Amino acid sequence: MTDASTQITETINSNDVVLYMKGTKSMPQCGFSSRVAGVLNYMGVEFADVNVLADEDIRTGIKEFSDWPTIPQLYVKGEFVGGCDIITEMTLSGELDTLFDENGVTYDKDAAEKIREANG
Repeated sequence: MTDASTQITETINSNDVVLYMKGTKSMPQCGFSSRVAGVLNYMGVEFADVNVLADEDIRTGIKEFSDWPTIPQLYVKGEFVGGCDIITEMTLSGELDTLFDENGVTYDKDAAEKIREANG
């Protein structure tokens, strides 16, 4: 597991935003991954996507690394933020905007507002 843990650490430390997901940001392979990638893509967030279906060690390793049982998992500036439900709630409450602002992550504020309006 050390190799997977090292790889995960290197990935989250070398990218401002990382999404561990099933599939890729352009072709998600589960609804939950699709939702989070869709939010990030719509908001114009630059993020690294890691397809856990391509590597069983990473798929298992990320769950142990974060002590979180499900995929997707979002990391911002090296910190675990949460999975689909948490990211959805944070998007709708504006907390995700605040997190991005505090960490210098560029995103489209108008797009974030449109998501809230559409779900309000």
